[in-house]
Amino acid sequence: MYLKKVEGPRAVTLPDGSVMSRADLPAPDTRRWVASRKAAVVRGVVHGLITRDEAMERYQLSPDEFLEWLRAVSEHGETALKATTLQKYRQL
Repeated sequence: MYLKKVEGPRAVTLPDGSVMSRADLPAPDTRRWVASRKAAVVRGVVHGLITRDEAMERYQLSPDEFLEWLRAVSEHGETALKATTLQKYRQL
């Protein structure tokens, strides 16, 4: 079996004991960003699976967009990434 050489870890253990690997990240050509995909990217960066710069390059995210996802998760949890919930929190 051939494993592609990648920078950084191939998998990380999350605080709940589950394992997240690079295969759990969304595809680089993702165009439809649902809350679960955004959460996977944020989880990957927070737990050291990929770097913030790598995530922004891979998914063509602006620094502001990624920081908004990170802020929403840290302040309100992963449900804050849903479009309707995001609108609610922006009004606060």
